[in-house]
Amino acid sequence: MAESAGTEGRGIRITLEEVAGAVGDFGTIFPILLGVAIVCPDVNISHFFLFLAAWFIIAGFYYRLPIPIEPMKAIGAIVIAEGLSGGEIAASGIVVGALFLLLGLVGGMTWIGERIPRSVIRGVQAGLALLLLKTSLGYILADALFAAFSIGIIVLFFVASQRARVPDISALLVLLIGLAVGIATQGLPPFRLIPLPALIIPSPADFLAGTWDLVLPQIPLTLANAILATSLLTYDLFPKKGVDPDKLSRTIGAMNLVATPLGGFPMCHGAGGLAAMYRFGARTGGANIVAGLFILIFGVAFAPPEVLTLIPLGVFGALLVFVALELGKHSVKTESYLVTGVIAVLTLAIGLTFAFILGMVLAYALQRRAGRQGAGQKPGS
Repeated sequence: MAESAGTEGRGIRITLEEVAGAVGDFGTIFPILLGVAIVCPDVNISHFFLFLAAWFIIAGFYYRLPIPIEPMKAIGAIVIAEGLSGGEIAASGIVVGALFLLLGLVGGMTWIGERIPRSVIRGVQAGLALLLLKTSLGYILADALFAAFSIGIIVLFFVASQRARVPDISALLVLLIGLAVGIATQGLPPFRLIPLPALIIPSPADFLAGTWDLVLPQIPLTLANAILATSLLTYDLFPKKGVDPDKLSRTIGAMNLVATPLGGFPMCHGAGGLAAMYRFGARTGGANIVAGLFILIFGVAFAPPEVLTLIPLGVFGALLVFVALELGKHSVKTESYLVTGVIAVLTLAIGLTFAFILGMVLAYALQRRAGRQGAGQKPGS
């Protein structure tokens, strides 16, 4: 249901509804950032949280709508699966930031988005889901008991959120329980302040690997979900305050050019996150501000790197399953199961970038074949 004229346009509010909506998108934020921090010892998760919190708050004041800030899922999934370096992550953020800032400035978003077949985007989503499921299996087998417990909580909240307006805070709850168990068995880590971010200068090899392994698979998802779908949903929910795609592209470009060279993780917006925040009560940028403050607390809590060792591996396995299923459920909404399926399988076999390129070739070949067949049919035959 679209926002009514009587409540739209009030600016920033901090109410219980906004607070409930603020945590609506946390289920996909924490698993990706935590997973990256586990497999990449040269990154600092407190910096991930710090810049994510800052841009949540900036977006709240800038858009005055609940526009979510999320880690880029393709980049996150590939880093978790392959354990890439901090330099490669920073390089990918710089490249993707420059690309989307430029596209937003010249007004090229819609034109490019229309030229990536939907079946290819769905295939990328399915391939990412398989990568995350494969990675999560190792964590689950290493800690099956806590993984089963965590998955049970996630399922209970999912069912409850479908039947009533209950915020799905399962990821947050599972994470807190895991931390509590770790503290009870290992003790509190030493208190430390968030270290000051340091400038990361990626090498030419980092830029090459980051562009090939991370940026190319991320582009279709960002175009389709973070920008075009998010823009469309803002017009559905807030008809008088909808956000055009190029404006979203510019903020994605700016946040990555600012954050990733200082240790932040590549970030974007997301239609799923907007829908989740709205469903649980978010109507203004106040939800963003509250979300940013919550995430900043986690940034302070995770400043000691020992905090990561407190969380049982089963928690990570369960949370990655949750993100994989969230990605995978959208992949079935495709106009070509052949293209989507081929990309998904090839992702596991040869990597997501090659799978994306081959999927584009296959999708256009099928479109051309269908066009020839349609042209060859006589009218009335």
